[in-house]
Amino acid sequence: MSFALRTRHSVLPGFGLALGFTVLYLSLIVLIPLSAAFIRTAGMSWEAFWRTVTAPRVLASFELSFGAAFIAALINAFFGLIVAWVLVRYRFAGKKLIDALVDLPFALPTAVAGIALTAVYSSKGWIGQYLEPNGVKVAFTPLGVVVALTFIGLPFVVRTVQPVLADLGRELEEAASVLGATRRQTFVRVILPAILPALITGFALAFARGVGEYGSVIFIAGNMPMKSEIAPLLIVTKLEQYDYAGATAIAVVMLVASFLLLFALNLLQWWARRRGGQDS
Repeated sequence: MSFALRTRHSVLPGFGLALGFTVLYLSLIVLIPLSAAFIRTAGMSWEAFWRTVTAPRVLASFELSFGAAFIAALINAFFGLIVAWVLVRYRFAGKKLIDALVDLPFALPTAVAGIALTAVYSSKGWIGQYLEPNGVKVAFTPLGVVVALTFIGLPFVVRTVQPVLADLGRELEEAASVLGATRRQTFVRVILPAILPALITGFALAFARGVGEYGSVIFIAGNMPMKSEIAPLLIVTKLEQYDYAGATAIAVVMLVASFLLLFALNLLQWWARRRGGQDS
């Protein structure tokens, strides 16, 4: 028995060294830079910190960054599920091309994406020239921020849900149909519980990416204070003004808020997995 346990624990050679290297690498890349922001902010008095993060311009940027990221993630959760379903469940001409286009926001430089979206949705763009006469202005408005974040967040949902749908198979759907379930009942009671944890993961990834996105947003947002200015741009502005303490204070608030939201989403994902296991 002891030999079997020793053999089982030694499947990964050099585990102690690998674990130490992993902790060191994460400390150098993640923990130390993040702790530096907290240490820099700790040099401020509480009154100065509170005055910085509650300034009207800062609060407006927080509202836009988190609100637009949340709305874009919701949009991607809905349409990303549809795209993943089509790519998994159907065969059609050009499927591989569409599958490759899903990854385009990953490979495309964010600045290029921002310029392209601005050119398309501006008042003289291919789409914007038809929207603006009808009262829908996209470029240089908060709506443009949502469009940009939707563009860069779609692959996170599709690539997270797609393998789960592929492993699900059609047998469960056919069994539900044989038992008399309608299409709606099959989706709600059979398919959705199985893909819900992956869907929540994709939503969380898209949201996290959207909160910190900079390159694709600054071109289409217009960057007007109190209206279309995102928090990452405000951080860069303060750094250009040599207000390092103010920049780190805003960064700390964004970091803490993002961590709490992602933690809540992880709890929701854990609950969805547990409920799905109990139902099965």
